Amino acid sequence: MSVLITGIGELTTNTDDTGDALVLDGDRIAWIGAAAQAPAADERVDVEGRAVLPGWVDSHTHLVFAGDRTAEFGARMAGKPYTAGGIAVTVGATRGASDQELSGVVRRHVAEALRQGTTFLETKTGYGLNVQDEVRSARIAAEHVEEVTFLGAHLVPPGEDADTYVDLVRGEMLDAVAPLVRWADVFCEKGAFDYDQSKAVLTAAAAKGLGLRVHGNQLGEGPGVRLAVELGAASVDHCTYLSQQDVDALASSDTVATLLPACDLSTRQSLPPARALLDAGATVALASNCNPGSSYTSSMAFCVTTAVLQMFLSVEEAVRAATLGGAQALRRDDVGVLRVGARADLHVLDAPSITHLAYRPGVPLTHAVWKNGEQVV
Repeated sequence: MSVLITGIGELTTNTDDTGDALVLDGDRIAWIGAAAQAPAADERVDVEGRAVLPGWVDSHTHLVFAGDRTAEFGARMAGKPYTAGGIAVTVGATRGASDQELSGVVRRHVAEALRQGTTFLETKTGYGLNVQDEVRSARIAAEHVEEVTFLGAHLVPPGEDADTYVDLVRGEMLDAVAPLVRWADVFCEKGAFDYDQSKAVLTAAAAKGLGLRVHGNQLGEGPGVRLAVELGAASVDHCTYLSQQDVDALASSDTVATLLPACDLSTRQSLPPARALLDAGATVALASNCNPGSSYTSSMAFCVTTAVLQMFLSVEEAVRAATLGGAQALRRDDVGVLRVGARADLHVLDAPSITHLAYRPGVPLTHAVWKNGEQVV
């Protein structure tokens, strides 16, 4: 069935296409232009002057988990510093949860994100940290989201030797998980995996045909950005602490700097140097990093608002980073844009322009959402 959407007050396409109307045909966009020139369609929807933009593309989440880390958050707000070690708490809870419980958690958060305009999601394993539970996490994730990443190298399980665990991750665990995922990731950070360990995991994953991602430079300057650029990773995520050399490396590569501002606020870190990255010519994405420990939000609008009000991005730059930027971080050209042939993923705001995302911080502005051509909100 085809749907003609008219009455668009402001259309953000992330392309050169303009207009005040568009046609959805099945799960694709079939036409964009002026309403007076619109082709016939089976159904017509008037959005009455509201803004229309691509659905959010959230390129970094951790949704396969169980348990609660409210106490850790409270302690952090009282002054305790964030460390990577809290991941082990979630690992224990996740291993003890049933498949049904884990599926329910993922389903609930995907639905929550969709109600806020997120139409395309990546999520990771990484709370299993053994072969059985990493495979289980990948399988469950693939049932609910479009892109799945293997993050067996999230943390060395307590009591295990780091190098021995790395051998497991890049050997038996990778062999078992690889058929279920598109990407591999590693937490290249103090308290997690060093440069050599991270490179060993990613090199093995690349040999299996997986695309590469890196958690890097979250807790301080480190080798994460250098490793990501060196190996041609699609993205390096966090990028909270960057040297000028890191900024220059990202600007001269096609590795996307994925910024996770909700995480930085929740862990009381500095916010990433988004303005410096864009001014240098780097490609920037915004993502939620939704997870139970360091960023328990699925709100991409919150990330956009933060990027505008506190990270010195324009509204247009922030929205682009949360749509097209996320798509580029996932090496997708069919989402994050509104153009003929792209997926019919639309976000209609209850506002006349995208500026209201930052102008009215904290106000729910999602009016309607189409995903794959079907109106779901």
